Amino acid sequence: MSNELEVVLFPCLSDNYGILIHDNASGETVSIDTPEVDKIEAACSERKWNLTQIWNTHHHADHTGGNLDLKKKFGTKIYGPGIVKGRIPGLSNPLFGEETFKLGTHDVHVLSTPGHTLDHIIYYVPDAMSAFVGDTLFALGCGRLFEGSKEDMYNSLKKISSFPDETKLYCAHEYTLSNAEFALTVEPSNNDLKKYIIKAKKLRADGLPTVPTTVDSEKKCNPFVRAVSATRLGEIRAAKDIF
Repeated sequence: MSNELEVVLFPCLSDNYGILIHDNASGETVSIDTPEVDKIEAACSERKWNLTQIWNTHHHADHTGGNLDLKKKFGTKIYGPGIVKGRIPGLSNPLFGEETFKLGTHDVHVLSTPGHTLDHIIYYVPDAMSAFVGDTLFALGCGRLFEGSKEDMYNSLKKISSFPDETKLYCAHEYTLSNAEFALTVEPSNNDLKKYIIKAKKLRADGLPTVPTTVDSEKKCNPFVRAVSATRLGEIRAAKDIF
């Protein structure tokens, strides 16, 4: 039986993505966050997968809203940030960053990535060349600084951009085209960015997601990843907030 991980991505709510990870060898299935119970259940049912784990990235309701219903239906373990007790509904496996656990035989590395929230974490699976980055990084963007500082976000994006260039980054929202408009105001002469936008517009016109992106693409095109300092990142984020 194949030991590869299968990743399935599907739209939820207004602009979220549901993401399932299936390990063929062990039969385990993970939901990255729980934006919409019915969509997650349908995606599992269609593939005859049993949902065994939930990996929450942070506490916002569009990421944890389905936890309890899915736990009741499937008996799932719920992994998520434990930094603030009681924030993650149904949490069974609290994480604080720098842990490693297993999905089948695959190592899953947990990294603390505050900025969008103080409790934000991401999940990196090196042998699948994939990272599940929630609302820390978006294609051509980053999360709003609701709780963390510009220094937090700068350091968090540095962690993600240190992964190998070909690493696929699964973010939680389809924001790429609106992010692209803003990115062009920051770097209007960036030819890599212009090519990226042409590709993204084609994908969306065909009804396809722009997620996942890659570390390489974001290093070349994302103004927040390309910021040379936390101060510069803060300036860019403040401009984006009123764009």
